[in-house]
Amino acid sequence: MDERGNIAIKHALKALRKRHLLEEGAHGPVFAALARPLASQGFEWKEKVEKLELELQQCYKAQARLSEQLVVEVAESRTTKALVQEQEQKVADLQTELNQARDECTQLRETLEEKLNALDLVIGENVALKAQLEEMTLKAKNLEAENKMLVDRWMLQKMQDAERLNEVNALYEDLLDQLKANGIAQLARQQVDGVVRQSETGAEYFSESSIPSSCRHRIHAHDGGCGSILFENNSHRLISGGQDQTVKVWDTNSGTLSLTLHGCLGSVLDLAITHENRSIIAACSSNNLYVWDVATGRIRHTLTGHTNKVCAVDASKVSSRHVVSAAYDRTMKVWDLQKGYCINTLISHSNCNSLCFGMDGQTICSGHVDGNLRLWDSQTGKLMSEVAAHSNAITSVSLSRSGNLVLTSGRDNLHNLFDMRTLEVCGTMRANGNKVATNWSRSCISPDDGYVASGSTDGSVYIWSRTRGDIVNTLKEDAVPVLSCAWSGLGKSLASADKNGTVCIWR
Repeated sequence: MDERGNIAIKHALKALRKRHLLEEGAHGPVFAALARPLASQGFEWKEKVEKLELELQQCYKAQARLSEQLVVEVAESRTTKALVQEQEQKVADLQTELNQARDECTQLRETLEEKLNALDLVIGENVALKAQLEEMTLKAKNLEAENKMLVDRWMLQKMQDAERLNEVNALYEDLLDQLKANGIAQLARQQVDGVVRQSETGAEYFSESSIPSSCRHRIHAHDGGCGSILFENNSHRLISGGQDQTVKVWDTNSGTLSLTLHGCLGSVLDLAITHENRSIIAACSSNNLYVWDVATGRIRHTLTGHTNKVCAVDASKVSSRHVVSAAYDRTMKVWDLQKGYCINTLISHSNCNSLCFGMDGQTICSGHVDGNLRLWDSQTGKLMSEVAAHSNAITSVSLSRSGNLVLTSGRDNLHNLFDMRTLEVCGTMRANGNKVATNWSRSCISPDDGYVASGSTDGSVYIWSRTRGDIVNTLKEDAVPVLSCAWSGLGKSLASADKNGTVCIWR
């Protein structure tokens, strides 16, 4: 482009020079012809010539300006041409990209058609699979219904077999219970004034109860309070349960801890132990009962069914199988420890605070918030007898070792003894300073039925003579309310537990 521009400029300059020469050649003869006849007028013509030369110079200047303009326009033309070429290159590139995009679009159309064909194929397969699925679902439902029918028939057969086996086991247990009851009845006939003769079976574990006078061991057993204690049968080991959700077993001779049982999800409100000392049962505020194996320290059962806190529990005196519990849902439940579930439910219009099994393993004694003492048949669930024992809530029900007497304590601060056979009052104990602390404060009767012990809000433990009805001793270690008392079956030790979780062993 630059060479062509230069060539064009050169041609333009040559043309101007040639025109100039031609004009000079054309004007020359005119000048010569005019010079001869008009010599006289040379001066005027000279001025004209000068004017013409001046005009010619101006023409040359105009020509120079035009040449400069031409150069500028040629340069602008070259720039414009370069821009045009650049735009043409861009157009070519865009055309190439457009062609590529068209090719890609064509490929994508082909791919889309393939995908649509594949999708149609998949939809067809899906429809076929749905039809197969519906067919298989129908078959599965039919098989499930058939399987359920077979399972129901199998479960019915198993339940019938289990019922037959339970009937056989119940018959066997009843026979054993009758044998034990006959043995206990024979043992009762050999008693004289509540004291077992030394010739009887098991007499090596028993001695006449003594009146405790001093605290032999003072144990901080539980954090937050200890509401329940009891001795193992014919043993010096004490079991305690407290607000810290643990159950502990203590050696009362040394005051040391022998065993700690964990697993409760609430405060321990009452305790029981089977007659052969193999299982410990705890009633808890978590609406459950927990059963531990003493030998292993592991939980055997968690008994569920109550809908409110379980405040009382007792184990049968003749069978290691049956346990009764009471909760603040106005029910009492009889449990089978072998099966691990409830076998009977007793309903009362008043909540039960404390209960115990009779010596026959069938009768249940219960003390209620309305102040009445009730006797129930654990097998039929029927109320057998009822008596107004206290003017306020009963807090404790305790059976004597002979099984002839039942001790009740109430919020009226009275402690009454009833004959189990007639529910007649045999004695009443009271003291001016003795005040029952809570609705679940437990009192106890000595193994020889000679003494009654009860804790008080002033931290004292009052001991009465059953026969005379007067106080024979008052024990006090702290000014903290005493919640529970328990007498060892060996007749020597008395234990008390207070609201701070302290357990005292008295002898």
